[in-house]
Amino acid sequence: MKNMKSNKLGTMPMNRLVLNLSLPMIISMLVQSLYNVVDSMFVAQISEEALAALSLAYPIQMLMIAIQVGSGVGMNAELSRRLGEDRRDMASETASNGVFLGFVHYAVFLLLGLTLVRPFFEAQTDNPQIIQYGIEYTTIITVFSIGKFMQFVYERTLQATGRTFYTMITQGTGAILNIALDPILIFGLFGVPAMGVYGAAIATVAAQIISALMAFGFNAKFNDDVDMKYRGFRPNWSVIKRIYAIGIPSMIMTSITSLVTFFLNNILLQFTPTATAVYGVYIRLQGFAFMPVFGLNNGMIPIVSFNYGARNKKRMILAIKICLIYAMSMMLIGTILFQAFPEQLLALFNASEEMTAIGVSALRTISISFVLAGFSIIMGTVFQALGNGMLSLWVNVIRQLIVLVPAAYLFALSGNVNAVWWAIVLSEGVAVVFSAIVMRHVYKKKIEPMLDNTEISRERFANEAE
Repeated sequence: MKNMKSNKLGTMPMNRLVLNLSLPMIISMLVQSLYNVVDSMFVAQISEEALAALSLAYPIQMLMIAIQVGSGVGMNAELSRRLGEDRRDMASETASNGVFLGFVHYAVFLLLGLTLVRPFFEAQTDNPQIIQYGIEYTTIITVFSIGKFMQFVYERTLQATGRTFYTMITQGTGAILNIALDPILIFGLFGVPAMGVYGAAIATVAAQIISALMAFGFNAKFNDDVDMKYRGFRPNWSVIKRIYAIGIPSMIMTSITSLVTFFLNNILLQFTPTATAVYGVYIRLQGFAFMPVFGLNNGMIPIVSFNYGARNKKRMILAIKICLIYAMSMMLIGTILFQAFPEQLLALFNASEEMTAIGVSALRTISISFVLAGFSIIMGTVFQALGNGMLSLWVNVIRQLIVLVPAAYLFALSGNVNAVWWAIVLSEGVAVVFSAIVMRHVYKKKIEPMLDNTEISRERFANEAE
């Protein structure tokens, strides 16, 4: 019999369930956004070059996130589906192999951090100060990224089994620790030597390692839905294949974002390094609008996957509708804030007059697309939760590689940096159209033909009666 913590995915009233699973994640994501912003605020006090260096480093950070999110989505969907099918043994096997993949992914970035950081920055700029800052920061966050990868794996296991409260604790603790360590290590407080950009990176990885240890402990003590094996563990390649079958499209999708950020940084560098710094500030500020939606997604995936596995059609459709309403409402709030207070937001980063002039136009223009992005994000999450990650990938390829990058390049030819921001709005509009088309296809193929669990029960009763 399924235990109660798994059963709530199939029995708890839907609005309450969505809030129950998502609110802790939304809160933790907002805290994460806060410490990303605070991190950049402290670095901006060093110089605008230091802030630009963090902007140029962002594609590498996005690539790390891409690997984490992809494997996490695959593990989450597979684990939740097995729980929905009442296959605790397979759920445990999935979690154990997820931990193994976390170590493999860390090994890849350890190697990259030791060999490719300098060429990466030298390919983007010839400013020696930006290059030096970028090398200092990026080397630390890649070589010591073990905490980031393990934190992600163990938190995803907690989320997939409905224990999002514990992930709020781990992420919140990490964020608070990072915020506290930043000024101490960057500027040298309480007798600690000032380490500048090095200090910002060390504060980040230290917080990630502590959070990973906490997430490991919470799984060991409170997560009785899965029984992860460490001693005598051997990779199960069929499980890994299923994780990657769902997760690789998501990895590629987020990696595309990393690649697009690299291209946009280089397009903006043709105007001025300040434009690149503005884009970096926007990326961090947008977290206050986007991260709550991603937190909502983290709660949504196990709900949709579980009820798909349990063949509960009505609950699955209701979950999608509720999450769509919440996501678009959150993004509308983000749009209002960006439209009303762009100067105040930029002032948090010690913005110069030039940076403010460019930044106000950027924030107001890009935020027009937030509500559109909310719709596309939820649709992409549905595709992933139902095992159709490739559909999300194709929508993202069209949005970013086919529309965004070429449009940004063409708009930049006007010689007006403010025109580049409209390429983002255009790409989100195109994404909404394609997401709606793909969702209609998925609904007709996978959701509409499903028999609801009550109908299945009737069929079984009829068969037994015969």
